[in-house]
Amino acid sequence: MLRIDDDFLPGSDLTYLAFRVSFQETLERIVLARQVNDANGTFGFLTEVPFLRGVAPHVQLDLLAECWQRHVSKREFEATLIEESIIYAVCETAARIAEDEPTVITHGLITGPRTTRIKVDAFLPGELRNLHLRLANEGDFLLISQFEDMEPDDARELKMQFGLDEPRFEEMFEVLGRWTVEPGMAANLKGLLTEREIVRAGFVISEVLQPRTARD
Repeated sequence: MLRIDDDFLPGSDLTYLAFRVSFQETLERIVLARQVNDANGTFGFLTEVPFLRGVAPHVQLDLLAECWQRHVSKREFEATLIEESIIYAVCETAARIAEDEPTVITHGLITGPRTTRIKVDAFLPGELRNLHLRLANEGDFLLISQFEDMEPDDARELKMQFGLDEPRFEEMFEVLGRWTVEPGMAANLKGLLTEREIVRAGFVISEVLQPRTARD
């Protein structure tokens, strides 16, 4: 279970949908980018958080998988700033897709490992956004991009004025430089993807991580 202050991320069908659709959408964009030889594209669900737009898409999926596993665990975890960012981003991504491409939502529900009672209607985007709006996070992950172009001393002083915990931001910088994924990613996706989807996701990501062969 993931806790943000005194709130827990609900173990609801909406949470499942937000994580699932965001994962699948980002994975399909990776496949498309490889097909058109676009190695420098900036995309993925985490682009909803300005500071994290530079995180490699396959690393975004690894972070999502780890966050999902901590969410469905029986143990209680205090959400990190990265996890707060992920929750916000998956809700916003799924809400946008529900508005623009509701058939993608319907397909994601039909093909997934979980039977839900979600209605794909005009209310769904708002319900998805409310999922993160009802949580007690203060959106610190959205503020960090404001400090990027400031002098270190000025940025530090402003962070103190906002009451921001600077050590919490360290992981935000660390993921920007990540390229590899954790060995347990497939296990972390259980309950979110079907076994067949997990295998396919692993294959796609392994193709990204391996250098292209001469015949490519």
